[in-house]
Amino acid sequence: MHRSLPAVAAALAATCALVSGCAGTGAPKSAGRTAGASAPALLWPDRTPAPQQSYEPNSAERPEPVRGVPRVPSGDMHQVSALAVAKAKVAAMTGNLDEDGTNRKIKECRVAGRKPCPVQRPEYRDLNGDGKDELLLGVESGKTFLFLWGFTAKDGVVTQIMDAGVTPLSVELAGHDVIIREPAGSGGYTLRRVYSWDKRLQAMNERVIEYDESRTTR
Repeated sequence: MHRSLPAVAAALAATCALVSGCAGTGAPKSAGRTAGASAPALLWPDRTPAPQQSYEPNSAERPEPVRGVPRVPSGDMHQVSALAVAKAKVAAMTGNLDEDGTNRKIKECRVAGRKPCPVQRPEYRDLNGDGKDELLLGVESGKTFLFLWGFTAKDGVVTQIMDAGVTPLSVELAGHDVIIREPAGSGGYTLRRVYSWDKRLQAMNERVIEYDESRTTR
């Protein structure tokens, strides 16, 4: 049985379009040659590479139990007084946070987040991905400096997992990350620091530090 002429023409047109992208009214046309992908070019391949460096985390980034705070068997940091944690942290210190009397001001605090208490309103976020919130505290010192402290309940013990001193333009939470933006000293840019959970250290670690375009807030 022979096919009809229109059917044959339609079949040929379809084959032409699939195989060669035939030009014609309504038919697809070539957009030209695509630039080929190229692998990174290694410069000075004969140069001796630097030796692998051993990893030495900052002492402030090692988990540290906080003495003087009741145990938290449930692991729920919402059940712990944020102000009590800040005061216990200061009481356990061998020196002062600064020369502005921040230690004394914390000891005299009655309510976190209310002036003249330097301890900011407590924030809660799951930083280590275990499904439970950690406690994040900001402690003001002077006009621009901020001590950033993070705490978790490890086996029922309140443990500090973050201790950073920054001069932030902003402090943000994104997923499990703490993002700090600071003045960079370069026009049009800010310094961006990202602290993330380090499973090996069992603490928050500075994962990213980079320059970023300044953002204008209104």
